[in-house]
Parts: sequence; structure tokens; C-alpha cells
Amino acid sequence: MNMPAPIAATSWQRNVARSFSRAAPRYLTLADAQQRMGEALWQHLPSRATSILDLGCGPGHWTLRLAAHYDTTALGLDLAPGMLAEAQRRHRHHQRGQRCHWLCGDAARLPLANASLDLVFSNLALQWCTDLDQTFSELHRVLAPGGTALINTLTPGTLAEVAEAWSRPAALLDFAASERVVAACHAAGLRVSVEQIAERFHYPDFGAVMASIKGVGAQRPSVPGQAPLTRRDLQCARQRYERYRVAAGLPVTYQRLTLTLQRGPRPAPSSETCP
Repeated sequence: MNMPAPIAATSWQRNVARSFSRAAPRYLTLADAQQRMGEALWQHLPSRATSILDLGCGPGHWTLRLAAHYDTTALGLDLAPGMLAEAQRRHRHHQRGQRCHWLCGDAARLPLANASLDLVFSNLALQWCTDLDQTFSELHRVLAPGGTALINTLTPGTLAEVAEAWSRPAALLDFAASERVVAACHAAGLRVSVEQIAERFHYPDFGAVMASIKGVGAQRPSVPGQAPLTRRDLQCARQRYERYRVAAGLPVTYQRLTLTLQRGPRPAPSSETCP
């Protein structure tokens, strides 16, 4: 079994894990947009799979569905221990939950054997990965020949309304351009097909907007020592956001990038030499 050696978590990873662990008990309530975008990813499932990973599984909603859909065991992996504890709590008494296994790990250092997976399903976790090249290299490593990875992530233009209204745009994630994501796939030896769609959701008020962003995972985790938002910051953002109100409510736009990846041969190192 060939697996990468474990490495110490970075401060970014620790902050992300801490933030999502705190949000775990209310995550499914907040993450309506995340669930709806996941349904679009679900439509791309292959007809058969026996060894399955739900990458960035959160509280295990998709892990359970994958186990049921393919009538097999499924592995849910997440960086946040609190999310995995919530997944175990929610599903331990469910019949299919007995066929779900939970693992704490990093997408860029998967604690899994080479060529061990038929299917990787990952709904809105990739935007948290700071090293795209390493992450896609790991996907290539763990996918079996003929295996498939289905990935939902977000690209620039996501949360445009929030960025305009908010006084701290740095509080939002920096989303990688689709060209950068696809280039990382190709460099890892993955064949890729792409679907990019702007999805717009509507909420009754500013509080619901901000809760939905935390649910999807598009807001940077809080950093110890960072100055807290003031009441005036929130009031100004609320007033600016009201400019976007339509009959359906306050809009939030996501640029969803859906990737269907197939394991191809890893590119050979360049043999060019200097004259």
C-alpha cells in the first residue's frame, strides 16, 4: 500500500478545520445552496462503482446517499474532526450508515492506497485546497484505471453581490480561475470535461445571505487576533446589499464549475536539454 507520509497541518488547514468543526451541528440547515449544487453533480454519476470516496464529506449527507445508490460501502473524508463526529452521530443508527466509514485527512495528502478508488465525489470542497497541482496529483494516484472523479468547485465571479456590499472583500475566498483548475487537471494526467454555470439563489434578508455563505464554505475562516466586525460594518453591508433586492429576495450568485475527471497516463517528464 503506497501512501504519502503524513505531514503537519498548516495554520490555514487548522483554521479551516476549526471553522467547519464549529459549524458542523447546523451545517445542513445552512447549506441549502450547497445541497442544490450537489444535486447537479449527482446527475453525472457513473452507472457502476464499488470503491467510493466522498471527498470533503462534511456531515456525510452524500456519503450515505452514495452507499445506498451503489449498494456498497463508502468512505467519507474531511479535514474537520467536528464534521466527522457529526456524520457519525447522524448516521450511526441508519442501516446504510453502517456501511459508511469516516476518515480525517487532507485532499492534498490522501491516506489511501494507489489505484484504490472507482469513484471520487466531491461537492464544494476543492475551493479550500491551496495546492491544486498536488490535490489533482493525489486524485490521479488514488483513482483506479477507468476510475472517475466528479468535482464541484467555485470560480471567480462567485459572490459578486457580496463582494460589492462587503467592506472586507478579503474575508471571501480567492477562487481559482477555471483555466487554472483545468490546467492542474491536465498536468496531473487527468482527462477532464467541464461544465460551468452561474447559479443564483435568493434569500429573505442579509442574515440569511451570510448564513448561506458560511454553509457553502465561501467565507475565509476567522483568524485568531483578527479585528472583529463592528455593528457599523454589518449595517453598511446590509444597506448596500439591499440595492440588489428583487421580487424573489436578495440574490447570491455562484459560478459553479463541475469537473468530470478520468484517470489517464501521467505525463512523462520533459526530456528537453539546454543547448
